Amino acid sequence: MVKQPNQNKMENLVSLLKRRGFIFPSSEIYGGLQAAYDYGPLGVELKNNIKKAWWHRFVGTRLDMVGLDASIIMHPKVWEASGHIQNFSDPLVDCKKCKRRFRADHLLEARQMAPGYDKEQPLHLSDLECPDCGGELTDIRQFNLMFKTFMGPLEDAAAAVYLRPETAGGMFVNFRNVVDTMRVRVPFGIGQIGKSFRNEITVENFIFRTREFEQMEVEYFVHPQEWKLYFEQWLQIMQDWCMFIGIKKDHLYLHEIDEKERAFYSKRTVDFEYMYPFGQKELYGLAYRTDYDLSQHQKFSGQSLEYTDPDTKEKYIPHVIEPSLGVDRTFLVTLLEAYTEIEGGRTTTTESTKDLEIMLKLPYELAPIKVAVLPLSKKEPLLVEAQAIARNLSSYFALQYDETSSIGRRYRRQDEIGTPYCVTVDFETANDKSVTVRDRDTMQQERIKIDDLLAYFKEKFIHV
Repeated sequence: MVKQPNQNKMENLVSLLKRRGFIFPSSEIYGGLQAAYDYGPLGVELKNNIKKAWWHRFVGTRLDMVGLDASIIMHPKVWEASGHIQNFSDPLVDCKKCKRRFRADHLLEARQMAPGYDKEQPLHLSDLECPDCGGELTDIRQFNLMFKTFMGPLEDAAAAVYLRPETAGGMFVNFRNVVDTMRVRVPFGIGQIGKSFRNEITVENFIFRTREFEQMEVEYFVHPQEWKLYFEQWLQIMQDWCMFIGIKKDHLYLHEIDEKERAFYSKRTVDFEYMYPFGQKELYGLAYRTDYDLSQHQKFSGQSLEYTDPDTKEKYIPHVIEPSLGVDRTFLVTLLEAYTEIEGGRTTTTESTKDLEIMLKLPYELAPIKVAVLPLSKKEPLLVEAQAIARNLSSYFALQYDETSSIGRRYRRQDEIGTPYCVTVDFETANDKSVTVRDRDTMQQERIKIDDLLAYFKEKFIHV
């Protein structure tokens, strides 16, 4: 039977991801760096597949979308105009006893209290203590989350720049360039995938909250009177995406953010929250940002960012709908949904394998390896045929070739990394010019002619 989610699920998944080459602690040979991770050979394949699928659905197949890849380091005025330099901060408290640092709103959230945080009115934490040692907490001070660095040989105020805290800024400052060069008409959107950096006070739960992360974002520009229509459209698109990556309906919650909790420039925000093993927390966000961003950049740059309708000649600053999705959280949630533990195993041929089996039931489009080729024996006739099959299929599909250990162990290794199909070259292959294809999910085996293999898999992966 399939086991229900349990408190150890996160630990078990993290262990699997390290063991099978999905994610490694960054700089591990030097003791690692807090909340920094390296995506291994299989992890980078899965991550790239997520980004490729997002781009295809959100940008590539839409006539009203274009793409962009903006610089990570931008003019400091960009962040002054957006309000990040002045307001992009979190409430920081320290424990006077153990010296640990915490975000004040996270401490309140852990106590199931409303954060009640307002940048004009500091929180009072007199009724809280350090969750680690019970020590007394300091008063709140504001901590800016942007990573600051310097451009050029001098480290002075004139050379100060920042690693971008979000990808949105690059799309807003290129609004005029896109309109002029691509002849787009409102409504239209700009999509971008890229790294962002936030010097978070507290990092937690593996890759859920880190200081370096990757975003998949759209800034969709609309007429001020039509924002409700397009907000609902993007809401549905994001829900469809959640179904595509395998999220079960009872694991996903759409949280309409109250006016008091929204960013001041947002007139409507819906958070997509997921039931992680560590609790219900944010996964994605959809916000109606009004004309705040373009208006601010027009004000600070002195450049007109008005749009003129080619037909009506109406001039206005477009309003913006922003679907914001994190690559790393998508990666984590996709794996949490795919991770399956099977008590007693699925193998029926031997008693020695009646222990717990693990399988990643990844969507075919996202699986890092699509096909594994496994010769039943290391004897030369089988190896030659298996290697020829692997070379042919590898031109079309991400593939692994594995000739080590028993066939049962090799099947289980492929199940653990989510490979949909295994091709076994056996002792009958030389006679009937056929191989056995095993399905990951059903374990059903089908005899397929070698000459038909490519067509067989192309049909299986028709949307890949």
